[in-house]
Amino acid sequence: MRPRGGADGWNMDTDRLDRAEALLGFKFEDRDLLTQALTHASATEERLESNERLEFLGDAVLGLVICEYVYRNFPDVLEGEMTKIKSTVVSRRSCSEVADRLELSSLLELGKGMMSRSSTPSSVGAAVFESLIGAAFLEGGLEAARAFILQELRQKVHVAEESGHHQNFKSVLQQHAQQVGGHSPVYTVLDEQGPDHAKCFEVGVEINGRSFRPCWGSSKKEAEQDAALEALIELGCAVRDEEGGIHLN
Repeated sequence: MRPRGGADGWNMDTDRLDRAEALLGFKFEDRDLLTQALTHASATEERLESNERLEFLGDAVLGLVICEYVYRNFPDVLEGEMTKIKSTVVSRRSCSEVADRLELSSLLELGKGMMSRSSTPSSVGAAVFESLIGAAFLEGGLEAARAFILQELRQKVHVAEESGHHQNFKSVLQQHAQQVGGHSPVYTVLDEQGPDHAKCFEVGVEINGRSFRPCWGSSKKEAEQDAALEALIELGCAVRDEEGGIHLN
């Protein structure tokens, strides 16, 4: 890393690193690594000195830790639902929310152009959260990274699991169809593949003669729920954001 000049600059950086270590829950022997995790590309002449590579690593570690936690703590949840939980918890929006709560942007070294903005973009906060995870992994191993990740995201995992379990898109579509036209959705199994012990089903839904995009699932129930969701999206009753989150209108 490039050297820090001046006693004031050193004191400021020391305070910044102390606060970062307090959030992570352990001390770094390699403080240059932590400094790099808190350095935005706009503040460096060489992008290799920024936190971008650590962000890349942290993103992978984050996904691994959340997938392992979901696998171990929800043994009755199918693969499709596990994927949805993971996508929600590790989304850019979720990471940004953690970054905002921890005020990570205040620890980040930014270039003059970024500092002149009235607010830091949410993507920057999410990136520094992931870069800190990457630094924690390199300094303290998987256990250190896992402790930090679950400290901040364990509750989000359980909320996502509860939301997925209780969100009944078939029920929502039924209510909408009845209110708008007085018709009930009709679900049809269009295809099934695989051996008896691991079949997948393609289900389509139709409302008063209008067909919607069919969906595959590892069970008829899962395929029906996904097909109902696709119908809700096409009808404008739900939206899927860029991170895969679902929002009902």
